[in-house]
Formats: sequence, C-alpha cells, structure tokens
Amino acid sequence: MRSKALVGHIPFPDVTGVILAGGLSSRMGSNKALLPYRDGLLIEIIYRQLASLFGEIIIAANDPATYGFVGGRVVTDRYPGAGALAGLHAALAGSRTPYIFAVACDMPSLNLALIREQVALRHRADVVIPEGDKGVEPLHATYSTACLPHIEAALKENHCRLVSFFPRVQVLRLSPAWVAAFDPCFTCFRNVNTPAEYHTLRRTDRPEPPVTGLSVEAMP
Repeated sequence: MRSKALVGHIPFPDVTGVILAGGLSSRMGSNKALLPYRDGLLIEIIYRQLASLFGEIIIAANDPATYGFVGGRVVTDRYPGAGALAGLHAALAGSRTPYIFAVACDMPSLNLALIREQVALRHRADVVIPEGDKGVEPLHATYSTACLPHIEAALKENHCRLVSFFPRVQVLRLSPAWVAAFDPCFTCFRNVNTPAEYHTLRRTDRPEPPVTGLSVEAMP
C-alpha cells in the first residue's frame, strides 16, 4: 500500500519511511505527535516530508487508533516496554522494503537534502547514521532489515538502548562536518520534549528552504 500523500516519482522506492511515535511524552504532558504546527499537526508535517521521498510511511506506535488519520500503516511493539528500540524492531519487522529511514515524531525541522544524501549511502552498511554536535543520531538513521535479528537479540538480552546492537552490524557514521554541509547548526536533529521547547519552536519557526540537489562528495 502506497501512502496516500504520494504522487509522481519516488526517489527511494526500496526504502520505507518510519516515524517512531511510541513514547510517553511525559515531559510534554500531552502527546507530542499531535501538537499543532504550521498547517497541521507535528506528525502530519513529518509525514508529508517523508512522503516526498519514500513509497510507504510506517508509524511505530502502541495506540494505532490515535494515528489512523495520518495515512501511514501503523505497527505496534512486539517487545512492549522496551522503548524506541522496540519501535525500531517493529518497523523493520513490518517493512516491505529492505531498508527503512527512521525519525522521531517530534523532529519537525528535517532537511530533505541531507536525508537524500544519507539514504543514497544505504547500500554501504547495515546502519547509516549521522553525527551532530551531541554525537550520533539514531533517530535520523537508515537501517537495513539485516539488523532485525541483531536488534531482537539485544532486546532478548534486555539491552534497550538504540545503539546497543551496533557492535553486531556494519555501521557507517557520517561525520559532523559532512552533516554541516547541509545543516551547519544541526537544526534537523532538534526535537521537542517540553512545553518550553515547543513554544520556542513556534516562535522561531521559519519556512523550510527548498531542496537544491546539493551533493557532498567527501565522505567522513
């Protein structure tokens, strides 16, 4: 099933876009994914951005009825209580393509040019992950379905950190300098965890710049 928002050419038909929306939003006090933003809700804005690149969008969440209006297929955790890694496992298990590109439901400042260049490297490793000013960004990463058994093994061992299975797979890290060629301030990795951060986002929001087709030749 193709996402209903898609028309025309899909740059990456072998990649599924994934929005992880299974968190408790405890610091926000309400569901972050459903916060008003621009001309819709936070999750709708992220969905539309991903839908311009990928042939299907999956939403990983434990309350499917909440997200039925968005348009993407909803998958639920097979390891309840194991956090974002369980959501990643559910998305990979439910994917109909050999790769996924995963982001969180509270990351509204995605940079499509960066995502294009990152996903174009998917054949080079099991995980393609960028580094920002705070380290690696596992919720802005490309994953091969080859990761699935290794994630499952980590979950069965009660290792729930998103990077806990990385020693078992091939990982390509994209350096901060590589990322900065697209987003010098690493704004694309910014998420919204608290009411103060949400109000700051609304106050400082600017329209997303057009995709220019920029390509970075140098690898990290």
